[in-house]
Amino acid sequence: MQTETMTIVKSTVPVIQASGEAITKHFYELLFAENPELQHVFNMASQASGRQQSTLAAAILGYAANIDNLGALGGTVEKIATKHFSLDISPAQYEIVGRNLLKAIRDVLGKEVATESVLKAWEEAYQQLAKILIGREQQLYANAEAEGWIGFKAFSVSNIVEESDEIRSIYLKPVDGEPLPSYRAGQFLSVKIVNSEWEHEEIRQYSLSDSCSPDEYRISVKREPAPTAEIPEGRVSNYLHTQLEIGSHLAIHMPGGDLFLKDNSRPVVLISGGVGITPMLSMLNELVKSQDTRDIVWLHGTRNRHTHAFGQHIAKLKRDVPGLTALTFYEDVAGAQEGVDYDSQGYITSDWIERCCPIDAEYYFCGPLPFMKVIYRQLKAQKIDDNRLHYEVFGPSESLN
Repeated sequence: MQTETMTIVKSTVPVIQASGEAITKHFYELLFAENPELQHVFNMASQASGRQQSTLAAAILGYAANIDNLGALGGTVEKIATKHFSLDISPAQYEIVGRNLLKAIRDVLGKEVATESVLKAWEEAYQQLAKILIGREQQLYANAEAEGWIGFKAFSVSNIVEESDEIRSIYLKPVDGEPLPSYRAGQFLSVKIVNSEWEHEEIRQYSLSDSCSPDEYRISVKREPAPTAEIPEGRVSNYLHTQLEIGSHLAIHMPGGDLFLKDNSRPVVLISGGVGITPMLSMLNELVKSQDTRDIVWLHGTRNRHTHAFGQHIAKLKRDVPGLTALTFYEDVAGAQEGVDYDSQGYITSDWIERCCPIDAEYYFCGPLPFMKVIYRQLKAQKIDDNRLHYEVFGPSESLN
């Protein structure tokens, strides 16, 4: 990319920052008006809440600010590529997105700011990013094809287990009976739902919640209530809780994702809040299954005994696995027994982390965004290097800084 192009793109960062969400809101309006079929790909609940628009605005700003030093973006490219892989995004869709993004920039900023030279620079910058992403995604598709898996594959629900008042585990077996490819503990799979009562197909990602098996996959899904009167309940999660039965069929994409256990000898710390337990549980079960000898610390927070999933399983591992420290935190302890149901009332604090966690460990954490931000700040306050902090934000990716 020419130096002049990078200079122009970087110079637009302040104005993009001032109008970022207006640009992305208009972008999605243009995109769906021209290509309504893409509503099958995007999470329309995140559209309704505005979260997807703000996330895209942040991503655009991050790319523009670092266009002359893409290495500073760290794993962002990999995170986007693996998400696109899970949605079965095609190279042709990049041209559609780029065209509408440039239209949105021009319409919102106006011709005086979005001059021909600015738009040309942004077009070149977008094409560079698209080339990088498409290249990585093609590698992922090729790997999947080598495993005999193209696109979404039919699975049958073999079992359903209620883990708490709001989380249920769904066991999935391939309809064709073929052995399943392995995945790395912490990764997720995409579920596509086609319902005649819905206007669009819906695709959601759910973390695999158990160690790898060649026969079946397991996901554990929280039923999402309506967060506000204006925003409806989680469409897919409620479908999976109220309409799914043993024998039901689901369309599943090959597992992917950039959160997984690192292959080294460091101690492992797994921190979760609520349904963020799922990728952490997959990692814990994999460590136990492989008889890994590393020290493991498990810290989990949940509201109360009714929302506490997998409590008996963790209690058994706590008794049976040497080197495992497992603590559970309840906000509300009514009807619960300390030392049996939970270990401490309140939240996972810096004091607990400092007291229980080896300073040289690899840290993995997952949960609701406010929880994630608190945990991230606590770990950074203890001078933990970013390269030892590994996390997953459910929904559109957001920065924890």
